Amino acid sequence: MAGPQGSAQGCSCRNTDCLERPLRRLFRGLGSSVAACPWPFVLVPLLLSGGLGAGFLRLPQRRADDIEGQFTPTTGPAKAERDFVRRRFPADDSLRFSAEQLPTEGAYAALIAAAAAGSSVLAPPAWREVLQLHAAVRARGYERLCARSGGGCASPNPLLPPGHRPAPAPHNLTFPGTPGAFLGAALGGVRVGAGGRLLSARALKLVYHLREDGPAAAESRRWLEGFLRDVPAMLSFSSIQVTYFTSLSRQQEFEGNAKSVIPLFSITYFLTITFSIVSCLRLNCIRNNVWLACCGVLSAGLAVLSSFGLMLFCGVPFVVTVANAPFLILGVGVDDMFIMIASWEESSRKKKNSDVKSLLAETYAEAALSVTITTVTDVLAFFIGTWTAFPSVRSFCLYTGTAFVFCYIYTMTFFGAIIVLNHKREQGNRHWLTCMPVGVDKDRAEKSCLYNTCCIGNCFSQSSQPESEHPMSIFFGKYYGPFLTNKWVKLLVVLLYGAYLGGSIYGCTQIREGIDLRNLVSDDSYVVPYYDDDDKYFSAYGPRVMVVIPESVDYWNETVRLVIENCTQNLEDISYVDKNLSKSWLRVYTECANSGLISISNKSLFMSNLPILFQIVPSFQWDINKTQDKIEASRFFIQTVNVTSAVDEKNLLNQLRETAEQCSIPLMVYHPAFIYYDQYLVIVQNTIQNVVTAAGAMLIVSLLLIPNPLCCLWVTFAIASVIVGVAGFMTFWNVNLDSISMINLVICIGFSVDFSAHISYAFVTSRESSANERAIKALSLLGYPVLQGAVSTILGVVVLAAAKTYIFRTFFKIMFLVILFGALHGLIFIPVFLTFFGNFGRSPHNNKSKKIELISINDKACL
Repeated sequence: MAGPQGSAQGCSCRNTDCLERPLRRLFRGLGSSVAACPWPFVLVPLLLSGGLGAGFLRLPQRRADDIEGQFTPTTGPAKAERDFVRRRFPADDSLRFSAEQLPTEGAYAALIAAAAAGSSVLAPPAWREVLQLHAAVRARGYERLCARSGGGCASPNPLLPPGHRPAPAPHNLTFPGTPGAFLGAALGGVRVGAGGRLLSARALKLVYHLREDGPAAAESRRWLEGFLRDVPAMLSFSSIQVTYFTSLSRQQEFEGNAKSVIPLFSITYFLTITFSIVSCLRLNCIRNNVWLACCGVLSAGLAVLSSFGLMLFCGVPFVVTVANAPFLILGVGVDDMFIMIASWEESSRKKKNSDVKSLLAETYAEAALSVTITTVTDVLAFFIGTWTAFPSVRSFCLYTGTAFVFCYIYTMTFFGAIIVLNHKREQGNRHWLTCMPVGVDKDRAEKSCLYNTCCIGNCFSQSSQPESEHPMSIFFGKYYGPFLTNKWVKLLVVLLYGAYLGGSIYGCTQIREGIDLRNLVSDDSYVVPYYDDDDKYFSAYGPRVMVVIPESVDYWNETVRLVIENCTQNLEDISYVDKNLSKSWLRVYTECANSGLISISNKSLFMSNLPILFQIVPSFQWDINKTQDKIEASRFFIQTVNVTSAVDEKNLLNQLRETAEQCSIPLMVYHPAFIYYDQYLVIVQNTIQNVVTAAGAMLIVSLLLIPNPLCCLWVTFAIASVIVGVAGFMTFWNVNLDSISMINLVICIGFSVDFSAHISYAFVTSRESSANERAIKALSLLGYPVLQGAVSTILGVVVLAAAKTYIFRTFFKIMFLVILFGALHGLIFIPVFLTFFGNFGRSPHNNKSKKIELISINDKACL
């Protein structure tokens, strides 16, 4: 980014161009090589892209859409706890099914029947339709595959009668009932009278569990797939409204997300090509840069093809979040194209009579370093992002970081060669579209402007004159810059930044953590109404949590039993637990002993009398893992309540685990939902770790490649400020901090450098007499390129705003915030703040003409 210094000019604390100078020499040599023989640099990327693109044949094998595997922490404690429960308490769906004892969600179809017109679902008309719905499900062959308990199918709802016999609407019920007949998960929207007497209920839930053991698992899956096909035709009722869900639904709907975004690719490429052509359009049939614009977009497309193919060949999982990457890469590739074209134009103006090798060497010496800085910072940010516990983030960062590398390589080779070929066409006076020689018409002044533009050269025969300054550069230099540096406007900007920072910090304190599982499906999915009804009617009672004693302890020792009881009571004292709904085999066993029914005073009696307990409550037999002489592990259950938000889920998990750890007896708490709750334990830590590490890496790169330490400090300031802004304002836009938004915060770091580095360096290297004039000069030279780069990147992702899926809309929202705040810093905040520091940090060896040359090469505008 700085002009080359003389050999006597060494590194100092204010000039750190030791690395920059050799890089310039390297790029100058590369430019000469490309200009000397352009065709290999065109053909090799095309052939390489074709070869690597064959990796897409492996896409079906590399698809990794498992929600649990991709969106939960790899090392989450709940996964190890689930494995333990599976080993110690194996389920048997064919003989002794119990939903609360399952180590997983199981295989099931769920229906919520809500009474219409505000009535009760237990009223006779609604109840009759509930029975009709139940009969329709059974008629689909449910009983052949149902999970069984007590010799029959497990009841989908405690209120439904066994078998096929009809029953009148239930009455004289107590809510929420007892642990043996718990109605909290069966009825919702209840009104309760004195003594817990149930007056009415707005909704009823039916859960049809299927067998998962042995060959029945495949048949159960087919039954559920058929259920999803047929169930809409079963829901024609007048007194109830029914929503439905299955254990397959979330995964199937999630897998369809990538397909929904495919049509948006064509719109994105159309918008980007159109913007590139308009930006590079000239009223000159020879010097028109339309083909350069199209090939710049093609170069980005080749980078996507090559990088994705390479990653697929290497076996990197392809997750749905990776589908966001092409939109981002397209915007960045076009941005690099603008830099290269602008640098080429600048070199052509200054060295009008030079040969193509000299021109491209000068172009590479100037533009390539700018492209290198932005690429290195972006690639570093992505590869640092792979240090995460979320596989979906790792895959996205690997694919996108590799694509940025290919985008950089193809810009330096393929696009550079296209510039050379386009220059040769211009030198041959050939038409931009037909490549046919354009003759000189002596009477062109008498022709129309349109005729001259399309057929001769330009409207006013100015091809031999220097290119005029772009109108937008004039606007930034003559109008916007002086306006921004007015003292009252600067005061307003400071106040505006204070409001921005205050709002951002407040937003950061309100961040909601974790991914809501409903956000993994499309907005128009049948899953969304089911989730809405579940939240509306059944949120009062949360997961029924297993409390496991994972080791062998002396249960017959009264002191040990007292410790276990105290630990149980401590868990029940948590605000999210209803102590009246706990279920413990040890409590019942102790009560039997206290009543004199049995004796458990020693090991022998304790073990030998367990069959008596199993006669009283048969299900307790499956809560104890025992050998002949000891109990290897046991479990009991507690009922959670009022877990209605992500904050509640996080607090519940933390409080349960902290309380369990405080017990002197080893305790473990587990529920299948904890697999997803585990993300709360690492999401903030992972995000901070990646952001801080990447920001530190950006500072080091800036110090190495930008030869001015003060400029590097402003770059670091911009990174921190933009990250805080994005993290804060995404809260106001209803975006949670989850594995999806964490990807974008990592991206934020790389893009922050792009907007701040050029403006701040242009300021500190300017030789204008005052700070205000230096700010105006920096804006005049770089204001339009910053704006143009922001628009090109936004165009790359704007179509995602129309996506029906949270994943893609979130990507757009955060990228929009990143680009918006980055541009605000580059065009408003940093120029004003720099004026407050006067001469601090100015380079001591400035050369005005050299610096104007230096900064002009970053102008991305195609004049």
